[in-house]
Amino acid sequence: MTATLPRSLLALTRSNLAAQLAEQLSLAAVPMVAVLALGAGPGEIGLLATAQTLPFLLLSIPLGLLADRTSRKRLMVASEVLRTLALLGLLAALAGGQLSIGLLAVLGFVGAVGTVGFSVAAPALVPVLVPREALARANGRLELARSAAFAAGPALGGALVTWAGASTAFVLAAVLSASAVALLLQLTEPQRTPAPQRHPLRELQDGARLVWSHPLLRPILLTAVAWNISWFVLQAAYVPYAVRLLGLNAAAVGLTLAAYGAGMVAGALLAPRVVAKLPFGRAIQLGPIVSVLAALIMVATLALPSGAVAAFAFFLFGAGPIIWTITSTTLRQTVTPGAMLGRVSAIFLAVNTGARPVGAALGGWVGATWGEAACLVLALAGFVVQAGLILHSEVRQLRLLPSPSA
Repeated sequence: MTATLPRSLLALTRSNLAAQLAEQLSLAAVPMVAVLALGAGPGEIGLLATAQTLPFLLLSIPLGLLADRTSRKRLMVASEVLRTLALLGLLAALAGGQLSIGLLAVLGFVGAVGTVGFSVAAPALVPVLVPREALARANGRLELARSAAFAAGPALGGALVTWAGASTAFVLAAVLSASAVALLLQLTEPQRTPAPQRHPLRELQDGARLVWSHPLLRPILLTAVAWNISWFVLQAAYVPYAVRLLGLNAAAVGLTLAAYGAGMVAGALLAPRVVAKLPFGRAIQLGPIVSVLAALIMVATLALPSGAVAAFAFFLFGAGPIIWTITSTTLRQTVTPGAMLGRVSAIFLAVNTGARPVGAALGGWVGATWGEAACLVLALAGFVVQAGLILHSEVRQLRLLPSPSA
């Protein structure tokens, strides 16, 4: 008999959906406003992208340590309030005619700080809200909400900017962010026994030691790093490849990329069945295996240039890895001691985020030197590596979730 998930988990899921939609709306609208209203070029758009990603590198670990020392609910509320204020600041600047690239970058940075705080606290909060046997279902609900936001947010943001103006997009994003705060306030966080206070560097060292020495956590981390590098190698080359070699126009390119979000939604819906049918270790390995298949299909477009084939590859890139995210997060939450969940989540977030610019730079260099086709082949090689890492790890021996750590 399947246990009913608690109301606090429902509040967390709904707040996650609202927060993710607010983020995706603003991420889509800001560069459009920069180009259409401020005449921004590639350099300015790059600056905005840097400002929106820098908090992940700078603040993931500090906020993760904070999540282990204080109320995770309060941290998430404060983070989402910060995003709401950033969005209100954008609206005020837009209404007052004071918008500039610099201000967009500053407010984008502030909003991203909110995203980081939410992202490190939520995975640490889930294990105290639901029983161990419901972790996979709970993570599946959260990832389904995130997938829906990724699928709908960019398209909705673009449509609002085009048809109703940028202010409408930012108003809706601010309302969604404020709604996320209200939903979080409905959440009841169980009391935690305060952990002994130690120097933050010692606590971080303990978290890093646990991740690196644990026979299940280390391969998950290394697989995720290899996946992110490979994915951003592919991302660096795909749009010029799609236009020049596949012959797609801008609308068609957008449709192929939208298949990624559709795949995420499909994968999140399928995840509970996958977890129920397969040994848990095999369920974790499924995402990396599907990524190899998706990369092979993308490479096949070199011989069979087709936007539909590329879209199918992106669909698989969305579906498989979202199952990986749900199952690997569940395993991480189970084997990590409760007092260390915040910093361990932060270590994973910081390392994975740090891998992305490495992949983007590598893809840019390879693409400029040998062409976009070489990037597709290199990405395939990287996806083979990430699958090999997890297939040859101790994860393959798991039939069920291991016993939880204290």
